[in-house]
Parts: sequence; C-alpha cells; structure tokens
Amino acid sequence: MFDPSRDQARHFFLEAWRKQRDGSILTPLESMVVDIVQLHPEYQPLLEDKDAIEHEFAPEDGQVNPFLHLSLHLAIEEQLSINQPPGLKPAFAQLQLRKGDRHDALHEVLECLGEVIWKAQRDRQPPDGAAYVEAVRKRAGLA
Repeated sequence: MFDPSRDQARHFFLEAWRKQRDGSILTPLESMVVDIVQLHPEYQPLLEDKDAIEHEFAPEDGQVNPFLHLSLHLAIEEQLSINQPPGLKPAFAQLQLRKGDRHDALHEVLECLGEVIWKAQRDRQPPDGAAYVEAVRKRAGLA
C-alpha cells in the first residue's frame, strides 16, 4: 500500500484483525497491525464491525479516529524498524527508558509525528524529519 484511499487503509486494518481472529496466516505488515491492535482493546470491537469503514470520527465532537491512531502507530513502527528519519530509533530507545513503558513512549512519539504532519500540511511543505527526531529527543530528555 503506497497511497491507499481511506477505505483501502481501513479495510487493511479490518482484514488483518479478521485474519488474526480466524487464525489465518498473516503477512509481516499484518502482524505489526495485530500487535498494535492488541495494545488497543478499546478499538477491537470497531475492527470487528464490517461497517466500520463508513464510520466518521469528528474531532470537534471529541472523537478520536481509531484508524488514524492505529495508522500513526504503524508508521512509527515502520520508521523505528529502519531508523528513519535517522536518529529516531536511539531517541525512541531513550524515551522508552525514561517512560518505563514502550506503549507510553510510542504515544509520545505519536504526538511528535502528529505535530510534524500538521505543520507540514499547514505550511504546504514536506514533513521535517530532523524536527521530528528533535521533538522525540526533547521528550526523552536529550535536548
């Protein structure tokens, strides 16, 4: 999936979770998704709803978009696996040590990534990888 539509991305999450429940063989990327979903039991009923692709999540109503949250988690896991942007993996390792919990540390990184993406969209520029790593470093107490 290089540039999936909203529905394609959502379908991917639903299908990975279905395959896990059915005991089907998962691809490595689907395994990553399942690991992330297992950290979020509050989203599991949604992923078992065949109509979930159509759900709307309005931030102005205080709703968190579970698909966006899971997608950001997945992006971070992929980034960490290849240390991209450079320096992210060691910054995360320090943040994880500081937080004492991997999932809590991932949520800190998720906030950093969300801010970098928001700024890139606002400024109509590519995301600033160095600023992203620096934000994680700050949260880890390294900057």
